Amino acid sequence: MAEARVERVDEVRAGGTRAVFAEFLRELIRVREQRWGNLWGYFFIAPAVIMYLVFQAWPIVRGLFMAFSDYRWLVRETHGLAGFNGLANWAEMLTDKTFWRSLGIAFKFSLMFTPIALALALFTAVMISKVKNGVAAGVYRVIAYMPVVLPVSVAMLVWGKLFHVQFGYLNVILKKLGMQNPPNWLGSPKMALYAMVIPTIWFRFGEWTLLFLIGIYNINREIYEAAVVDGANGWQQLLHITVPLLKPVFTLVLVLGSGVVSATVESMALFGGTSGGPGESALTAGVYLYRTAFIHGDMRMGYAATMSLLLGIINMIITATVFRTMRTERA
Repeated sequence: MAEARVERVDEVRAGGTRAVFAEFLRELIRVREQRWGNLWGYFFIAPAVIMYLVFQAWPIVRGLFMAFSDYRWLVRETHGLAGFNGLANWAEMLTDKTFWRSLGIAFKFSLMFTPIALALALFTAVMISKVKNGVAAGVYRVIAYMPVVLPVSVAMLVWGKLFHVQFGYLNVILKKLGMQNPPNWLGSPKMALYAMVIPTIWFRFGEWTLLFLIGIYNINREIYEAAVVDGANGWQQLLHITVPLLKPVFTLVLVLGSGVVSATVESMALFGGTSGGPGESALTAGVYLYRTAFIHGDMRMGYAATMSLLLGIINMIITATVFRTMRTERA
């Protein structure tokens, strides 16, 4: 009997110990879930996080390091920490006349493209917004957006055919209109940059048109009705109602347009490579750094990364300036 009682006591103690341990585990899980959440969530987002780290975060870190190194793809001794050269690339870039000339061409391209595309997109959006028939307005929206569907390389190749000095439709039309010597769009240093601006406007303004249309459709119609009652004409409504209320859209469009500072694909597709057009008259900064990294010499990717980092800084400055200038309650 005594032995049975001892065994019973031991079982009770063991059961109590297991109960305490189980309660401890439950409390530990509860505290962990409160602090870290459900671990299954981390399991499901792990693939996206890994892909981001591999394809986004690591290239950024790698590019920042390369911008301060003399990394050359064909020279093994420059790989890794052995190629670190501090600010040598930046000092070289300050004296690189080709780079600064290409950067000036890129800015000239942007200054020609942005105002024209902006005005054309706003004008088209205002005209479409005046169409009362929903089906007709939808057709016009599709027509305006159709060029955006094309890849930029395909769009530039199509315009390359249109710019042909003898058989291009553009020069054929100019001859029909009486111009005896139409311009050599792709062969003249004076016309090469204009030949790059025209198709870029055609290709991009449709996207901006839809953005402006979204903004216009969100403007309260009662504001226009009140303006009409007060005697405001169409131009006054545009200048004093439409444009001020579209400031958030202007901000978005200008930020999206700041990327044309590099203008890499446009030049390469239109002029068939990294030549930069006749006499390098369309050699933008993006084309020059691509040529430095992948075409010429021993593939100086470190120096190209330095130039790319400077372009990124310029784009950030432009973006910050746009946000500060166009600051509104809604943007």
